[in-house]
Amino acid sequence: MKTLEQTQSWPADNVSAAVVAADGTVRGTAGDQQKRYPLASVTKLLTAYAFQVALEEEAVALDDPAGPDGSTVRHLLAHTGGYDFGDRTVRYEPGTRRLYSNAGFDVLGEHLEEATGIAFADYLSEAVLAPLGMTDTFLDGSPAAGAVSTAADLSRFAAELQAPRLISAESLSAATSVVFPGLAGVLPGFGRQKENDWGLGFEIRNGKTPHWTGSSNSAATFGHFGQSGTFLWVDPELKTAAVALTDRDFGPWAAETWPEFNDLLVAELRS
Repeated sequence: MKTLEQTQSWPADNVSAAVVAADGTVRGTAGDQQKRYPLASVTKLLTAYAFQVALEEEAVALDDPAGPDGSTVRHLLAHTGGYDFGDRTVRYEPGTRRLYSNAGFDVLGEHLEEATGIAFADYLSEAVLAPLGMTDTFLDGSPAAGAVSTAADLSRFAAELQAPRLISAESLSAATSVVFPGLAGVLPGFGRQKENDWGLGFEIRNGKTPHWTGSSNSAATFGHFGQSGTFLWVDPELKTAAVALTDRDFGPWAAETWPEFNDLLVAELRS
């Protein structure tokens, strides 16, 4: 795909990108597909998916108490548990505001470990990574931001997010639908959003502006970006996903480059 070639001129030493169709076909690639990159917060997609497996196994439940008083697994996955971004200081009553929180995902990892007796990194590997053949992906730290992966492996995951084999289609639909709708909050890097919509660990585009996906991506687009200069989105209306991994931290360059790139990519996909 011609648009993918533009990623090689991004202001980073290394960029690896891929476009994946809903049937799992890789429609195009750019850069080294086997190079490992820190995912930063794209890790949350893997963690959220591990929780979907655990929910279907009935190892955990969305209404399990987790986090501050009154908070549940559902609250923490949807960033409404009330925790601060980076620590366990409680800023809001659960369910009243969308406060994006790494701390909440760390607590989720601890909750799953307690429920299963399995270290979270091992559970993620056994439940998600190994079954999908993601052999170059591993968690080396926080369930919020500690994974390392490749474009090739994330292409496998992007295919799963469009045609799930590890969980039911109904579970995936629920995870990528808005939970606690209408809550305001700050989308890191892009400012306050009147309706900062999220699913169960998946950010949902809806009407957010500004945003890291393209203005022509559908409202149903879901995914995540990471502070290490990474992103993965799935647009159900396009029946396509896109992955981009870089070795330059997110900053103004990405906030400007990514939306323009994604609009060009969507236009090429629709042509």
